[in-house]
Amino acid sequence: MPKLRGEAFWRETLRSAHYVVAPMVDQSELAWRLLSRRHGAQLCYTPMLHAQVFLRDANYRRENLYGEACAEDRPLIVQFCANDPEVFVQAALLAQDYCDAIDLNLGCPQMIAKRGHYGAFLQEEWDLLQRMILLANEKLSVPITCKIRVFPDIDKTVKYAQMLEKAGCQLLTVHGRTKEQKGPLAGVASWEHIQAVRKAVNIPVFANGNIQCLSDVEECIRKTGVHGVMSAEGNLHNPALFEGRNPLVWEIAEEYLEIVRKYPCPLSYVRAHLFKLWHHTLQVYQQLREELAKVKTLEGIIDVNRELKLRCQEEIANQKEGEKPKEGLPFFHWICQPYIRPGPKERCRENGDSGTEKGVRGKRALEEEEDGNSELLSKNKQKKKLRNPNKSFDPSLKPKYAKCDQCGNPKGNKCVFNMCRGCCKKRAFKEVADCAGHGLLFKTKYEKSLSWQHNQRGIQTPEISQRRDVEVGERAVLKEAGDS
Repeated sequence: MPKLRGEAFWRETLRSAHYVVAPMVDQSELAWRLLSRRHGAQLCYTPMLHAQVFLRDANYRRENLYGEACAEDRPLIVQFCANDPEVFVQAALLAQDYCDAIDLNLGCPQMIAKRGHYGAFLQEEWDLLQRMILLANEKLSVPITCKIRVFPDIDKTVKYAQMLEKAGCQLLTVHGRTKEQKGPLAGVASWEHIQAVRKAVNIPVFANGNIQCLSDVEECIRKTGVHGVMSAEGNLHNPALFEGRNPLVWEIAEEYLEIVRKYPCPLSYVRAHLFKLWHHTLQVYQQLREELAKVKTLEGIIDVNRELKLRCQEEIANQKEGEKPKEGLPFFHWICQPYIRPGPKERCRENGDSGTEKGVRGKRALEEEEDGNSELLSKNKQKKKLRNPNKSFDPSLKPKYAKCDQCGNPKGNKCVFNMCRGCCKKRAFKEVADCAGHGLLFKTKYEKSLSWQHNQRGIQTPEISQRRDVEVGERAVLKEAGDS
């Protein structure tokens, strides 16, 4: 049976899916996909898989796809990141029997994608992308799809999409942000770009970006004319988004944890999901947030979830009539709702002193008062500050290190050459010298090697002599026997 293409593929294989759960690294695992499908999702993607690792590592294949076969989990699209046509296709061939299509990730904007040279950092390499998609379209028994980010220029974005369609892409997901729009600089996704792409290609198009609730989905379809809408962050904070409901957070969390019992996944995935689901509540109950971060078992996570539920129920019981949600939230913190990512300036005030446990700083509070000045801290520095309140990030207070005589990097305190380890290793090797400060023992090992060789020669000489004496004796005996 020939594989379906374009509209026929979307209509028959994907069952005209309008509501789509995005591929999310370590977050769109089987348990989460099943939860999302229960609450309105019609199509799901796997987490992004690394094609080269998938090709060479059987355990990676089993953990991410082979061990997760489930009849309820269809239709399903497997997403790969790759930058080599042969590697991409060989990995896809190993995955095609477990899914309905293979997706090429051309949208990841993170630094790891830049270092690995994949995702959105391939969007200028059109020749390479054409070869990858052409080969996949020729070799695979399932359709090939792509997820992209836009260029600032709409016309270039349209030409990009048309190139992918011509190469053999059968469905295109367009994230309406550029690769530079991420984190606090994400801003608003451009539906104008998505609309332009939808009008310019003849294959189905999914839109991604600006989706926080069901009304956003409906508005996006109406304005852009796309076949479906994909959600990532909106789905993580409210997996019932496509149902148009805002359930109690603990109900969704309990349901998810029950699915995890049946379809286990790494505890880090579970913890990350609860941090998203409980995002607003954990700003209030910071102590339990720390407990959730430290817990080591699924049962421990269930206990934390149970305690959060009890605290919320107690808060609801003590609620005054007519009381409204705090901090400008549309609903009370114990209800699933969108999380609006703050901009760079807004981040320093988000939930900084809110909640019932006063004096505990919010997760994203960025204002640090040191020496009477406010300093903006990154998220990683915030976490370090929470673990060690006395920690200072003032550059002037950092210890001063003596520099390597060779390259200027900090030298080893006990280095005999006054160098950093790298320079010391090169010099010690060249001069056959030792440096106890860096644990380099080239001279010692060389001397031991010479000693060993000398001993080996001394051992071999008696053995050879003894063997020769035996051979002479045997010849003498044989000769004597022959004479007699």
